[in-house]
Amino acid sequence: MHRQTIVAALLSAGTALAAPRPQASTTSAAPGATATIKCPIVFDGRVPEDYVADPTKFDTYATNKIFNPDYVKGNDLKWSKILKFPTGDPSRFDAGGYRSLEVTISDKSIFQKQNGFRRAGLQFLQDAADGPGMKGVKTLHFSVKQDATRSLNLTHEFLNVWHEAADYSSNQIQFQTGQLIGKSASDKNNFKVLDRNGKSLYSVAMDNTKWQNFAITLNYEKNQVQIYYSTGNDALKSVAGPTSADLSGGGQFQLGILRKPTGSSDVVNSGYHQKNLNEGQVYGGLFLEDSANNCVSL
Repeated sequence: MHRQTIVAALLSAGTALAAPRPQASTTSAAPGATATIKCPIVFDGRVPEDYVADPTKFDTYATNKIFNPDYVKGNDLKWSKILKFPTGDPSRFDAGGYRSLEVTISDKSIFQKQNGFRRAGLQFLQDAADGPGMKGVKTLHFSVKQDATRSLNLTHEFLNVWHEAADYSSNQIQFQTGQLIGKSASDKNNFKVLDRNGKSLYSVAMDNTKWQNFAITLNYEKNQVQIYYSTGNDALKSVAGPTSADLSGGGQFQLGILRKPTGSSDVVNSGYHQKNLNEGQVYGGLFLEDSANNCVSL
């Protein structure tokens, strides 16, 4: 998987396992986050405390029951060395025994032979190209927060969350920040949600102190996208859509960082990155829910 044909997908924007059984809804009721997950969870990417106590749980199939331990990361790196676990208030959907995690990249974050990229992308363990994540109506939830000690250099283009088509030819949906290659730098400090053709569906300024909460409903039946947003512990509100978007082609989700280079027309294989790279993106409240009958956890 993730053959070099991924190139087309990444230029355009910016282990299949058994299908999971939806889990029961979960209620969070600890200080700092009071949101309720009211829809069946299809993929749960929230991190329990025992993984924080022993990060090596992320490194093998025997112990990692959340994410794929093999993809997508530097060839000689283990997830236990990539992921950090910041303290502080939980994100909106993480209270009740779950912790945020920070995906980091370094000079060694080179996947396969893609020397132009620095990347580390989490995949839900049971996500599959033809699995339940790309059927019916699903809503992807994630919250992001910035680490002042590992801030992103926004003169580069960053792909942070995306759903990649099964043939690696495109990303049906992509959540990005930084200066997009070939675009104006005027919105480099914004998070941007784009469709597979690079069309902007929503944009909002990055907040360097608060949690920013996003939910993206993917209606595969109608080829529509709807976006929800809030900050801190505020309830999510619809901010864009439903908007027509081509969601065909199956595929899988990735959540993390893909940093593109500057100064190259062959961004997969070459280009400029600063040395001693140490950047990170904090994530919380990661899960995919079943949004049949218009169910969305707000």
